[in-house]
Amino acid sequence: MFIDTHSHIYEEEFREDRKEVVERAKAANLKYIILPDIDSASRERMLNLEAEYPEMMLPLAGLHPTSVNENFKQELALVEKQVGTHRYYGIGECGIDLYWDKTWYHEQIKVFEHQLGIAQDLNCPVIIHSRDSLDLVLDILKKHPYSRGILHCFPGNAEQARKAIDMGYLLGIGGVVTFKKSQMADTLREIGPDSIVLETDSPYLAPEPFRGKRNESSYIPYIARKIAEITQTETKKIEEITFQNAMNLFNLHTE
Repeated sequence: MFIDTHSHIYEEEFREDRKEVVERAKAANLKYIILPDIDSASRERMLNLEAEYPEMMLPLAGLHPTSVNENFKQELALVEKQVGTHRYYGIGECGIDLYWDKTWYHEQIKVFEHQLGIAQDLNCPVIIHSRDSLDLVLDILKKHPYSRGILHCFPGNAEQARKAIDMGYLLGIGGVVTFKKSQMADTLREIGPDSIVLETDSPYLAPEPFRGKRNESSYIPYIARKIAEITQTETKKIEEITFQNAMNLFNLHTE
C-alpha cells in the first residue's frame, strides 16, 4: 500500500470531482492521504474533507510560509488553538519560501521556529517547506533541538540530503523526480531510498506522463516506479520502505 504524505486535495482545484479523485486514489492502493494545512482561510475545507473520509484523510495544523504576513501572530494563535481542540497528525506545512516573496523574510523565520516548538511540545512530525531556502532551513534545524518530520518536495543534492537525514528527517519525494532535468535522480542514486517518503503536493507538480496537468494521489505509483528505476530497487520494495517510514513517522500503527 501507499501513503501520500503531502496533498492539498481539499483545495478548489478539486471542487468539481473530488469524490472521483478519492476513488482513484483508493483504486491505486492508497491507504492514507496526509493533508498539510495552509492557513485559517483553507482549514475548514480541509477539516470537512477529513470528516467525509475519516479513515483516509489525516490533517495537519500549521501556517504555510507564503501565508506569513502582518497577521502572523493571530494565525499562529489559531494554530495553537486548533491543536488543543482537534486531533492533528503533525504540524505544517511550515518553513521558509524565498521564491515568491521575501517581504516577510524575518517573520517567516520566526513563524517557522515557533511551529518547530509546537511540534516538539506535541511530539509530532513537522512538515517543512524549503523553496529557494534549503540551506537556511537546514541551518535553522541544526540549531533547533527537535528533529522529527519531512523535508517536503526535497530539492537538494546528496550532501544536503545527508545533513537532513543525519538530523533525523525524512525526504519527501514527489513528481519532480520523474522530470528529465531533475537533480533528484543523482541525489537518490547516492543516498538510496531508505530515508524517503512519497508525496504528490497535489494539485501541483504532477509526474510524467501527466506533467503540466493537475496532480492527484493516484499518481503515487508512477513516482514509486521511477524511484525504483533510479535506485535499481524493486518497486514493491520502494512501496514497503516508504509506507513503513510514513506509518512510523505519523504513528499510524494504532489506527
